[in-house]
Amino acid sequence: MAKRNESPEDKKRRELVQAFLKDNPIKDPNDIQEIMKEMMRQVLQGGLEAELDEELGYTRYDYRNTETDNSRNGFSKKTMHTSIGDMDIDVPRDRQGVFEPRLIKKYQNTLTQDIEAKIISMYAKGMTTGDIETHIRDLYGIEMSDSTISRVTDKILPIAKEWQSRPLEEIYAVVFMDAIHYHVRSEGQIIKKAVYIAIGIQMDGIRDVLGMWVGENESAKFWLSVMNSLKNRGVQDILIASVDGLTGFTEAISTVFPKTEIQRCIIHQIRNSTKFVSYKDLKALMADLKKVYTAVDEQTAFYELDAFAEKWDKKYPKISESWRNNWPQLSTYFKYPNEIRKLIYTTNAIEGFNRQLRKVTKSKTVFPSDDSLLKMLYLATMDITRKWIGRRQDFGLIHSQLLIYFGDRLE
Repeated sequence: MAKRNESPEDKKRRELVQAFLKDNPIKDPNDIQEIMKEMMRQVLQGGLEAELDEELGYTRYDYRNTETDNSRNGFSKKTMHTSIGDMDIDVPRDRQGVFEPRLIKKYQNTLTQDIEAKIISMYAKGMTTGDIETHIRDLYGIEMSDSTISRVTDKILPIAKEWQSRPLEEIYAVVFMDAIHYHVRSEGQIIKKAVYIAIGIQMDGIRDVLGMWVGENESAKFWLSVMNSLKNRGVQDILIASVDGLTGFTEAISTVFPKTEIQRCIIHQIRNSTKFVSYKDLKALMADLKKVYTAVDEQTAFYELDAFAEKWDKKYPKISESWRNNWPQLSTYFKYPNEIRKLIYTTNAIEGFNRQLRKVTKSKTVFPSDDSLLKMLYLATMDITRKWIGRRQDFGLIHSQLLIYFGDRLE
């Protein structure tokens, strides 16, 4: 008896299934799986044949209607991994080698087309290859070894290196620079390496990660190579650079971009200043130090620094000394209005980015190579920056102010 509300198409399909099952009785779940695999194989095979018919403009035996000098050229075997097991299919070929199926892409070997994307996405979020292997097995019933997962993620390396060398904007309003450290295996030893990161704010207010460079330690020589890399990729000028007292950075940027204003991170300076202050003095000392870095102008800041030194130098002489020694780079932001000051006085923009990188990479105590490190950081960067939409709400005002201060360089 037909089911209620059953369409003629549903009825016909049900009758076909019943007839098939009558001739092919099912004994156990394995029989169902094999039948499903065969049906799927037939559907794929038929779809590929239809695609080649469309490409050539005639069906297999309709030679009289051909309007092309191309023709069929046999088949190539391909094993497809699916959620119901592996299956062998015959992919039709053409003699000229121009046919590229859409149903099953040229290098696709899984029926679930997004399986590699899912592996890469899981890797980008910091999952270990062991965790990824378990998830793929649970989701798709497919066994994948660590080496297979590594081969999938290795496909990202050429893309990452292309991204690393892509052309950049000619002028950046602000570039934040910092280094984050990881342990990498090199020639049988585990070495602590610095990853140098640059985040730029374009003249339209949009943030962009300009690049990540792996080096052995922070030095003027390496920072010089980073600056030259930016210049070779099209950067002609950086208006302001915000940095965290990076070793050798000032010399490097002054060599490549001599007009760039350098602002040393105030927050880092405060942390370094108060590192060894007694807890009982901390609140009062911080209140006096705040008068220095929140002063309305540089002259007032100097006055407050003198007052701070007079009060605290007997107990903590190194604090005012450090501020005076680094004053040329600490005081840059006093030149500008509040909107620009808020933008450049701290490297929090890149610090927040680095925190997200650390969260992703925390499962990796040691990376097997520089490429392995770059691969994960690139994927994590793409995942993080996907949420970076729009520009700062106040950037219209900031842009107008930059035009006043740097008009001769923005023409």
